[in-house]
Amino acid sequence: MSTLGERQEALIRALVAGGELPEGFDKDEAAVVSAALLRKRAGEVAHHLPVVRHTLGDRYLQLFTAWAGGRPKTSSRSDAQAFVAHLQDIGELPRPPWYQRFRKLSRK
Repeated sequence: MSTLGERQEALIRALVAGGELPEGFDKDEAAVVSAALLRKRAGEVAHHLPVVRHTLGDRYLQLFTAWAGGRPKTSSRSDAQAFVAHLQDIGELPRPPWYQRFRKLSRK
């Protein structure tokens, strides 16, 4: 038998990280809540990436939800950095020139 805390943790994992939904919860309602939380997360990341959001246009939400599904959120800022790296890896965004990447490394 699981404790209330374990069931709550499993529910949160199911809603935001693609985990298995615990018994006793409606799958359709959980899917609606999960989609809403993913859209909220996409909006928070878009706040950090206004140029990327504008560049991708209507494809932003589709690309973000495909990337974020099953990935637990750490922070909006780290989500934004990881999402940009993903977009560069799949060719949706160009990589910065080598000298700009070097400048970022030298500032650390």
